[in-house]
This record gives sequence, C-alpha cells and structure tokens, in this order.
Amino acid sequence: MKRAVSVSLGSSTRDKKVVVDFKGEMISIERIGTNGDAEEAKRLFGDLDGKVDALAVGGADLYYRMGGREYPARAVLKLIEDVHHTPVVDGRGLKHNTLERRVFELAKTVMGETPHFHRAFVPVALDRLGMARAVEEVTDEVVYGDLMVALGIPIVMHGIDQYCKVARMLLPIVSYFPLSMIYYGSDGKEPEPKYHRYWEESDLIAGDFMFMRKYMPLDMSGKTVLTNTTTDENIELLRERGVHMVITTTPRYEGRSFGTNMMEAALTAYAGKGRQLTDDELNGLIDALDIRPTVHVLNE
Repeated sequence: MKRAVSVSLGSSTRDKKVVVDFKGEMISIERIGTNGDAEEAKRLFGDLDGKVDALAVGGADLYYRMGGREYPARAVLKLIEDVHHTPVVDGRGLKHNTLERRVFELAKTVMGETPHFHRAFVPVALDRLGMARAVEEVTDEVVYGDLMVALGIPIVMHGIDQYCKVARMLLPIVSYFPLSMIYYGSDGKEPEPKYHRYWEESDLIAGDFMFMRKYMPLDMSGKTVLTNTTTDENIELLRERGVHMVITTTPRYEGRSFGTNMMEAALTAYAGKGRQLTDDELNGLIDALDIRPTVHVLNE
C-alpha cells in the first residue's frame, strides 16, 4: 500500500489517518500535527524521507505563486532541507490551476448549476489565488482582506486586479517573513469575531477555514462558505451559525475533508513518479479519479 503523510505545523487535535480507494488502489493518507513546533516538524520530515511515497507540508506554503512566478517562503523551506528522496508538496498544485480553480465546474455535477453571488469576502487569498479567480467568475463584487486579517493594516482590496497589484509589491518582502508570521495556526482557540461589516455584507465567504473560524461572527445566516479542511465539528459549528451551504474543495473521507497539501500528496503517491506532478497531470488525475468538492446544505 502506498503511503502519503502530511506533516503540519497545526494542532495535533486535528490529526487523522484514513485509507482511500483510488480506482482500486488503496492509499494510506495521514496528517500529523506538531502544534507549531518547527523543530519537531523538521525532524519528522527527515525521519520519513525515503520511507513514504509522498510528503506534504501543512499549515504553511513552501512557495507563493503569482503571475507565472513562484516566491519562496524561506522559513518554511528550512523545514524540508533534510528531505532528499521523497517528493514534497504543499498543496499549491491543487490551489492555483486545478482543483480549487475548477471548484464550481467540478461542484456543478452535485449542485446542478453554477451558483451566482452578489458579494464575496475572502479573508486571505495569498495562497488561494485559484479559488479567488473561481470566486470572481461567479460573484458581482469580491473583497479581499489579506492586509487587514494577516497584517493588521485596515485596508481592503476590491477585485482580483487590485489584489494582484498589491500582492506583487509585497511578495518579495513576504518571502523573507519568519515562520512566526507565516504560520497561521489551528489550535482551536476561542474565536475573536472581527471585521463584521465585510462578513455581514457578503453572501459568499471563501478561503482557509482557520481564518474563518478565528474571525467569523456568531450570525452567518444564509451565507455560503467555500473552504478546504473541515472536521465534523467544524461543519456543525457552521450549521449552528446559520450557514446555508458549505462547499469544501476536497472530498470528505470518514467525516473529514483534508487539506489540499494532503490531497496533492495522495495523488503524488498514487501516480508513483517520484516527483511533484504538473498542473496537467493533476487535472488528469482529478478527472480520472473523479475527485470532486463536497457540498453540504446545512440550513434551508
């Protein structure tokens, strides 16, 4: 049996191990959280090198992709400097031009139609530009909160063009950020509702669930949430907040939608090429293995 392991900087309380069936081939996928301990994450990567078929970095990105260029997250790359044999992915292959970029196309088979929204709020889009571009195609207005949410600068950006102009200026600087500024955490601390106006004025909320959980208001009635990694408890939280629909970009296995980094590692292990897969190869596997988003209607 092939094995894919995601070593995450996030909380070990979100750990999960399942076996998935890819057209008759069984793949063991496992997430191991290190509770923000970078040294432990680095040790695990070194120990697992050459012993598993694919490794994934969770909780941070190795590179930020923008306009055909990739900007290295130097602090994160240090975590995998002892890996020399096993391919390592971080999910960006599924985020930019494949799974998340195609989310509404792939979800259409479940939803029956392509949805339309009036306004979307994306708390942080830096590592999910594929999702952002997908959102732009089905929404009249999109507001980006990266400066506000990630950096504490009280400015929002409107539309993907304005967003990309700002991101191109900041990425050379972000590339040198220490791990403490890159790792966004998943330790389950109590939420701190902020930025109420942007949540309230939007009928679609899109992006990483950890940012959502930390800042979303108590009342999310009637909204659609487009996100990634969720547990049963996360889905129940959204139901309690009044969310109408949740779309997770990755499939659910045993009550859990794994992160794109874990799913990219699973596909990399399945392909057995001993390297990262290209966008074309990932798209081919998404179609061949019928990888689809999961759609939950929580409240009518």
